[in-house]
Amino acid sequence: MDLRNAVVLVTGANRGIGAELVEQLKERGAAKVYAAARDAATIRTTGVHALELDITDAGQVAAAAAAAGDVQVLINNAGISTGTPLVAGDEAEIRREMDTNFYGPLRMTRAFAPVLGANGGGAILNVISALSWFTSPTAGAYAASKAAAWALTDSTRLELAAQGTHVVGVHMGLVDTDMAKGVQAPKIAPSDLARAALDAIESGAQEVLADEWARLVKSGLNLDPQARYEQIFAALGG
Repeated sequence: MDLRNAVVLVTGANRGIGAELVEQLKERGAAKVYAAARDAATIRTTGVHALELDITDAGQVAAAAAAAGDVQVLINNAGISTGTPLVAGDEAEIRREMDTNFYGPLRMTRAFAPVLGANGGGAILNVISALSWFTSPTAGAYAASKAAAWALTDSTRLELAAQGTHVVGVHMGLVDTDMAKGVQAPKIAPSDLARAALDAIESGAQEVLADEWARLVKSGLNLDPQARYEQIFAALGG
């Protein structure tokens, strides 16, 4: 799909990966970019349509779909990481992470699927994580939510194929954003991740392994979980 003259909606567009996606969409000649965030006042970039949108609020999601009926590409980027383990962690935080990282993209996909279908099919891009295939003791809630987002991506790809909607998932390790600022490890630049993601929309790719971490984790899926955990941490210097 050619992004020139396309109409695109990006969630979590006020910073990090989302802000970089918005800038690169403008550079690629998108006709209109809806830049969505929980607080529209935090959208600083110019030449976009700022949209106030909390993806955990079903009413706001429905309102966004009604207001942005010309969307051809939906980018589900908004997400959170609370650092909550599954066994001893606060259940409310686990639910908050699942609500944002899985149910949020699901709500958006359900609301915008008819819009995309009416506008020729278009595309959906889900920003997921290498932690959809791997976890650590302090990342249980995040990994569970991203594993669910991976299943969402694969399932909706099949469900929306008949209307011509291309669904792509983007997996990566650490990205140099506020979410990972406290972690000392190799990180991919948001600009590199955004470029790989948008290239996938244009090329028709179904899955993006954006960095070495993502490629390593995916290649180890045949290993048992403990061996995979040890392999990954050894490779990353952990």
